[in-house]
Amino acid sequence: MTAAVIDAHHHLWDLSVRDQDWITGPKMAPIRRDFGAADLAPLARAAGVTGTVVVQTVTVAEETPELLALAAGSELIAGVVGWTDLTAPGVADALAALREGPGGHLLTGIRHQVQGEPDPRWLLREDALRGLAAVAAAGLVYDLLVLPHQLPAAVEAAALLPELTFVLDHLGKPPIASGDLDPWAADIARLAALPNTVCKLSGMVTEADWHAWTPEGLRPYADTVLTEFGPDRLMFGSDWPVCTLAADYGRVMTLARALTAGLGAGERDAVFGGTAARVYRLAEAAGERGPAA
Repeated sequence: MTAAVIDAHHHLWDLSVRDQDWITGPKMAPIRRDFGAADLAPLARAAGVTGTVVVQTVTVAEETPELLALAAGSELIAGVVGWTDLTAPGVADALAALREGPGGHLLTGIRHQVQGEPDPRWLLREDALRGLAAVAAAGLVYDLLVLPHQLPAAVEAAALLPELTFVLDHLGKPPIASGDLDPWAADIARLAALPNTVCKLSGMVTEADWHAWTPEGLRPYADTVLTEFGPDRLMFGSDWPVCTLAADYGRVMTLARALTAGLGAGERDAVFGGTAARVYRLAEAAGERGPAA
């Protein structure tokens, strides 16, 4: 039986429904347009992808129910990482409402754009920690979107909440363009030493020089997370369509396969599907889906 191939990180948006206010300036102009599930489907199919996880893009409460409803009608999208205000007193009720709404069984995780918070220790605020505990109590995981200088706080938060699985997006956005490894690599080792942490092999091409990256230039960063987390705690994500600023969908998949070519077959199956299915409980979500709308 062929192992499932899961893209554990992509986005979708419709600018006629909601602006994506982070897509600004001439460099970002190529992705300042609509990207829908119908655009992704043929690209994923050509790359052998059998399921995906769609991830929130804006801190707007209405986006997550929209993504859940979209996923419920999709044969490809197996899970949703959404957003809710972690610092709100009613965060537990908000999570329950999302789970009870249309497509709510496909909610697998929550994410907040911590990378945009000026406080490098935002994750350790009392209200943020309370919200993270509510995510764990709801049976969800938490996607970490942080910059390298915010990794120490992420390590502390993960240590304080062993009941919550933290999934690090985009390797913690290492400084690939400059070629530096430290202190990022040391902080990655500290995070990976905690058993409740997982990492996405995603987002590398847009942290590199968009027009001059090479697989060999990315290899030290991929090797770091492979060594520290191991294949059973590493999952592939395309970061489509953001990745298209530097590489198309097929090239991102080819890159990921090249960077993991030294693994055994079972280890590659983990990176390209098994880890995501286990961590995000995608089999459970699919089992509750029923026929696609």
